[in-house]
Amino acid sequence: MVLEIVRMVGFGVCGTFTVALGLVHFTMPRLFDFDGAIPIEGEPLRPLRLPLVTYQTKRSDVRGIAQIMNHAVSYVLVTIGVLDLLAGRWLAAWFAPYLLVWIAGWWFLRAATQRHMGSRVGDRLVAVGFAAIGMFHLGFGALAWP
Repeated sequence: MVLEIVRMVGFGVCGTFTVALGLVHFTMPRLFDFDGAIPIEGEPLRPLRLPLVTYQTKRSDVRGIAQIMNHAVSYVLVTIGVLDLLAGRWLAAWFAPYLLVWIAGWWFLRAATQRHMGSRVGDRLVAVGFAAIGMFHLGFGALAWP
């Protein structure tokens, strides 16, 4: 009974938070002023050297990669959030523990990379919160493991 309440509330809270975070993430380039942070004009960047090719990296490439990665993360966040909100429909499926462990791993990766934002108290709290979401998913993954 208690586990069922924890499951329902936990996946509901995680799902709602994650969908909201994913939707906000779509606006991060504007909120964090990517255009101002990565100006198109400036000193040339060092080239990307691959075994057979050298690619002269432009500032627009860096801006584009930042936009692409941001939107890819947004898409994953919204997807994970929707999966959490619909968890009651798939938690008994054979793939549930594998999916839960994958989601946990994603949150652990996100928590670990929070340090790139800085080491302020807020950054640490964000990392702890993301790690807690990962632990929640890992815990239910362990419970669902065959």
